[in-house]
Amino acid sequence: MFTPAAKLGRRAFIAVAMGTAIARSAKADDAVVGTGYIRWAETRETISLLDKPPPDDGLAGAQLATNDNNTTGQFMGQRFELMDSLIHADDDVAATMQAIAGQGIGLVLTDVPAALLLQLASLAAAKQITLFNVQAPDDSLRQRDCRGNLIHVAPSRAMLADAIAQYLVWKKWSHWVLAYGSHPEDALLADDYRRSAKRFGARIVNEIEYRDAGGARQTDSGVVQTQQQMPVFTQNLPDYDVLVTADESEVFAGYLPYRTWDPRPVVGSAGLRPVSWDPNSESWGGTQLQDRFTRLAHRLMTPLDMQAWTACRMIGEAASRTGSADPARIVQDIKSPGFGVAAYKGVKLSLRDWDWQLRQPILLSDGRTVVSISPQPGFLHQTTELDTLGFDRPETECKLQ
Repeated sequence: MFTPAAKLGRRAFIAVAMGTAIARSAKADDAVVGTGYIRWAETRETISLLDKPPPDDGLAGAQLATNDNNTTGQFMGQRFELMDSLIHADDDVAATMQAIAGQGIGLVLTDVPAALLLQLASLAAAKQITLFNVQAPDDSLRQRDCRGNLIHVAPSRAMLADAIAQYLVWKKWSHWVLAYGSHPEDALLADDYRRSAKRFGARIVNEIEYRDAGGARQTDSGVVQTQQQMPVFTQNLPDYDVLVTADESEVFAGYLPYRTWDPRPVVGSAGLRPVSWDPNSESWGGTQLQDRFTRLAHRLMTPLDMQAWTACRMIGEAASRTGSADPARIVQDIKSPGFGVAAYKGVKLSLRDWDWQLRQPILLSDGRTVVSISPQPGFLHQTTELDTLGFDRPETECKLQ
């Protein structure tokens, strides 16, 4: 059993409450499957107030999946418990991992930045803990910096870029202007769009960089200043079909729709966006999932919520299949060729055995509707069309240890 949260310190673990009906049905001799969740406490700035992450972003999705797991677990003699830990930039991550190990937890979700995730992965490996990356999109984590104890539930930047690229090529919008920001993550995303264009036969006819000059985005920019600035930024470009934006830092792309010099669609970091989940997804029972989530969290489900939900459901599915609460057996089943988890996307999701990336369809959303879902028709693969998104086996640089 887990030590009460009060004994673990101010920033350590908080037990997430389960539904009362499930709590009443739990038996003292149930096998406990403990899952940790290390959440990044640092807030990010957004262009729109509507995009400001809720305080329980990700956690609410993990909580819903834990409740779902317990619905089945009560008939299997299993009880699922979720332990939440907020981590700040100046925290001692070794102490955090030691506290997790001390609770006997061998399965941990993380939504921290890539550099910190690698640090956690090294610490976790020494304690036989497997991490589930539910946030970091960095290709390097699936390539040269891959780890055997690191499972990627979040889609990679390459997968997201390929999802957009396939749709644009299917639409025959093959001439792109690439607009990218001045931050390192923007450059990485821009590289993936260049890769996707080459991979699927599109052509980048020009590139423009938006230099971040700082300042308060929501107060200093102003409608008038933005309306003057964005057309000039996109002026004097060669003929093109679509403006592809790489702006993970959310500095400029959100200001581009309806403000470009030429009347062109905007995709990527604004306009039509590739996401793992959109609350407008109604297909394959998506409405039912969103309704259950809303009853629990009193808000709409975000992509991070969905990624955390999927990670916890993978754990629950493997625990049910094996009839075991042993983290090692659960991970072994998740990594097996026959494993799959349903995630309201029309197909079962499974892991790529060359980098432990979860295969998954990518939704293309305009913020109000799901416009399309990639992989697109006609993009074929000898194994599964899902492997047309991201780095395929022949392209991998990962050497799992």
